[in-house]
Amino acid sequence: MTLFKLAAVAATAALAIGTAAQAQDAPSVSFNVGVASDYMFRGYSQTDSKPQVYGGADLGIGIFYAGTWLSNVDFGDSTSMEYDLYAGFKPTLGPVALDIGIFRYGYTNQEDGANLDYWEGKLGASVAAGKGTVGAAVFHTTDNFGQSGQATYVELNGSMPVSEKFSVSGAVGHQALDGTGDYETWNLGLGYAINDTFGLDVRYWDTNVKKADDPMKLTSGRIVVGLKSAF
Repeated sequence: MTLFKLAAVAATAALAIGTAAQAQDAPSVSFNVGVASDYMFRGYSQTDSKPQVYGGADLGIGIFYAGTWLSNVDFGDSTSMEYDLYAGFKPTLGPVALDIGIFRYGYTNQEDGANLDYWEGKLGASVAAGKGTVGAAVFHTTDNFGQSGQATYVELNGSMPVSEKFSVSGAVGHQALDGTGDYETWNLGLGYAINDTFGLDVRYWDTNVKKADDPMKLTSGRIVVGLKSAF
């Protein structure tokens, strides 16, 4: 059974199990908007190394969540925007916090026949480590971006507050693709909470993609600065 099917089955089961508890939980809605010097996704620039503007909305009811997120993109063609839809649930097993979800990545104004849209399943887990957290996640799709076949992304991540305002976080990931093209990516960043609404993030991104396989330098090492507002 693929991770996508597993996430779908687990989500269906959780809906049945959690109906009574869900009825007692008041729904919460949150929003986020932000800008960044680049839009990096698993080590690849999605904006041709240009700035990003994004925004999203999230709905939470107990352990269940759903949301949407939008961002500009630049793939060197007519595609102009990415829109994501997602839903899932976050149960706990003792000290382990799980995250099981389904994502839909869509793109506007894509060229005829590009077939960029795709679905992806997620299975994640995290535990407290002192004042911080460490976690792992697996993402799987049966038909990746541009109908390029199955793909699996595995990530280890962690975060730690270093003061009342500052925190550090990072991740190491492996992207497995159909055929050739597998690669590793990593990032390390420093976050600063300006206030209860605004946060600043300065992050270094890099991959082991060979220069010959990336003439546009979309995976080359870079520092990305972002400002986000959540409310």
